[in-house]
Amino acid sequence: MTVDLTSTTEFVTVLSQAAAAYRGQKNTRPSAEILVNALLQAEKAAKQQRLNYAFESLLGKWRLCFATGTKKVRERGGIVLGKGLYVPKFVPIHISFSANLEQDSTKGEIANQVELFPILLKLTGPVQYMGKKNLLAFDFNHMLISLFGRVVYNKQIRSGKVQSEDFYSQPIAKLPFFAFFLVTKDFIAARGRGGGLALWIREM
Repeated sequence: MTVDLTSTTEFVTVLSQAAAAYRGQKNTRPSAEILVNALLQAEKAAKQQRLNYAFESLLGKWRLCFATGTKKVRERGGIVLGKGLYVPKFVPIHISFSANLEQDSTKGEIANQVELFPILLKLTGPVQYMGKKNLLAFDFNHMLISLFGRVVYNKQIRSGKVQSEDFYSQPIAKLPFFAFFLVTKDFIAARGRGGGLALWIREM
């Protein structure tokens, strides 16, 4: 079931305000605590309403706006969310998804890049999307580094868990993944395999 939550829920308003403020529009930026709570509410609503998002709705380039870390709690034998923080604007971090939907609506490529002028680091690799669970499994197997716009490194890397041709036969339990719980035209939100939450805004 796919439901448009954007006009009916308070947490979407909070996330929209955060996205607009991060872009420099005249919105007051929600505090980290308020934003984390909004993300948790969005995740809960997605589970309750069994929302499904098509891979096509994730395609494009997105800028990381906010993220939480996690920390282990020995007494509880698990992990808890960190407070979360807005990503500094002088360190743009982008994620992008592409696919040939005519061939396969669940497979594509991920690119993750971090730019700290004059250095740019870009990692790419294959993805597979499980629409019923909104899970996007991925693996990075190629690295590009440029300095002042000049490529200084552009090679396959072995930090990837599997080769591209073997990636699609791997069980998701062996791969990193994002579990998306809110996808709009303006922003997307997900929980990573490690337990952290993240909010990306569409690159305008």
